[in-house]
Amino acid sequence: MIRLLIIPILLVFSLPQKVDEDYCNLKNTAFKDGEKITYKIYYTLAGVYVEAGEVIFSCNLEQLNDKPVFHLRASGTTLPFYDHFYKVRDHYDSYTDTETLRPFQFTRNIREAGTKKYENIHFNHTANTAITDSGVLKVDPCIQDVLSAVYYLRNIKFINIKPGDKIPFTIILDSRVYHVYIRYLGREIVKTKYGRFHTIKFKAMLIKGTLFVEGEKMTVWVSDDSNHLPLRVESAIVVGSVKADMMDFQNLRIPLESQIH
Repeated sequence: MIRLLIIPILLVFSLPQKVDEDYCNLKNTAFKDGEKITYKIYYTLAGVYVEAGEVIFSCNLEQLNDKPVFHLRASGTTLPFYDHFYKVRDHYDSYTDTETLRPFQFTRNIREAGTKKYENIHFNHTANTAITDSGVLKVDPCIQDVLSAVYYLRNIKFINIKPGDKIPFTIILDSRVYHVYIRYLGREIVKTKYGRFHTIKFKAMLIKGTLFVEGEKMTVWVSDDSNHLPLRVESAIVVGSVKADMMDFQNLRIPLESQIH
């Protein structure tokens, strides 16, 4: 469920590339304390869309070890009807530095059908290490977890980025470090369930798995304003396709100026 919205971070095609220094220690200009975004998840087969669940992202300013942090949260649930077929209860938490947007702590607690998984990571940015359930890993100074990366990428500037350019970054998941990227496609007007928007468009390369198919099968649209709010995510899956549309928001940093009225 949450994976549809975080999947460009979780499963983009991995390459051994260096993260550009321009993308490290980004200053936050995209979100603020109290932001809350709600998405509806749809499944489609033969062109018919059926609502299947909901995902909620939130950001709150808190204290961690006497330091101000952004507490980022994402939770996803299937609708009661789909609980009988594939029940999902997913929860992600990330605590990030308010200045550099680097994560200090990450937890993932997911239950999908009969599968349960818990992951806990603590980051030491002085030693450039991540303490995971499997041991200590040496990591890139610009490391992100899969949830903090979503907010981190919202702060990318697009002044000198051209269609086809790749934006590299580094994440950690399941005690493994991935050097990944998203590919910028340009700008486009999109009509979503919420309304029409001027958007910035990306593609993500997916790794073949039990649900998603390999190749550039996922497209992401974010608002073409300083919020860079994810508005729609679409992806082919093994049978049919899935789509997530933003349906509600609270406490954006700036008005959603990209919406076409």
